[in-house]
Amino acid sequence: MSASASAMTDFLLPEATALDLAGPLADYAARGYARLGRVLSDAGIAALRARSDDLMLGRVAYPGLFFQHDAGSGRYEDLPYGKGYQGPSTSYRKLEKLEKDPLFLAWIENPLFERIARSLIEGEISIYRAVLFNKAASGGTPLPWHQDGGSYWGLDRDPELQIWTALDDAPADGGCVEVLEGSHKGGLATPLGGLIPATHVRAEGADARKVALPARAGEALMIHNHLWHCSAVNRSGHPRRAFTVCYMSRATRCLRKKRAPRAFTPVF
Repeated sequence: MSASASAMTDFLLPEATALDLAGPLADYAARGYARLGRVLSDAGIAALRARSDDLMLGRVAYPGLFFQHDAGSGRYEDLPYGKGYQGPSTSYRKLEKLEKDPLFLAWIENPLFERIARSLIEGEISIYRAVLFNKAASGGTPLPWHQDGGSYWGLDRDPELQIWTALDDAPADGGCVEVLEGSHKGGLATPLGGLIPATHVRAEGADARKVALPARAGEALMIHNHLWHCSAVNRSGHPRRAFTVCYMSRATRCLRKKRAPRAFTPVF
């Protein structure tokens, strides 16, 4: 058995292997999200937490990883870009391209996530991105209302499926995911995608209608890319690390012109 396959066996809770997907798939279609419950084992939580810290502290490194710190001002609009790795720190906001790491790749390819992806995506499957979102114990940057798609993503079609896994508890005061239920049914708020204009947020009464999705370490959520979602700063006093992977058809193509089109990692 390969190291990756062995890790998958150790990381996925036995009861999650045969999880009945009828309920989660129905919730995902109706609400734009679904709770999968606890699916990651204690061993998996410990391993992915440790690997997250190893990457942020530079003890493990891979060429091409993307790193982003929080904004010093605490404003999303001031987030730094293009800085890359800036030295050991457990306060990086975002690490991307984690499919390069065998432990994270093992979780991306676990049998439960494969069943879910194959239920929703025809043909061969690749991933758009695999990302650690980290909210340090002392705050982090608020994430405004946004959608994960549109021309900003530079693809010939929008992916629809993300699976988010809590590596730490994400309580209501810890910057948990917050959503506007059913908002995925309206498609993109703007052709560009990404941040949702304040006028749209006010028109939908999103701040008053949002639903918080607190999660315990090891729990996973399915999230539709067009679902309006946001998160606040972490006030819990504990780290809030979460890993999310976006699955899509392997036929998806990158449309960018200024640089070479991106190649996407096939999975399963």
